[in-house]
Amino acid sequence: MKSSLTPTLPCMCANIRRAARAFTQTYDEALRPLGLTITQFTILQALSLSGEPTQGELGEILAMDSTTLTRTLAIMDRHGWIAKKYGADRRERRLSLTRSGESEFNRAVPYWRSAQETLCKRLGKQRWDALAKLVNDTTSMLVEQEVLDAK
Repeated sequence: MKSSLTPTLPCMCANIRRAARAFTQTYDEALRPLGLTITQFTILQALSLSGEPTQGELGEILAMDSTTLTRTLAIMDRHGWIAKKYGADRRERRLSLTRSGESEFNRAVPYWRSAQETLCKRLGKQRWDALAKLVNDTTSMLVEQEVLDAK
């Protein structure tokens, strides 16, 4: 009897993290020719859609921990892809894409789209759509519960 390379683990988190790593590898491979990671692309994408969030708001949008976000933003800042400006309060910094960041994002979209299409073909459109809905619904529910618990 042949054993599976990916047995179902008893921990839901372990299974989800393993799937996320497999997805990440596909996207990172597609973006590698640009010297970009999927984490950086995701931040570029989020900033292109969200206007000028604070770092905290961006972290909430992406459900990303502060340490990882700070480290990635520092790299992106060195590349000149993001701008920081003071908000209403001098302690508040608002983030946005620079022209260079917009250019990098637009340059990366076809590579990202190729990875999306590859994964969608592997899963099949019906499973892709069902997975996207399940992931988004689950993330929303968990994030909203964290907000409620924090109050």
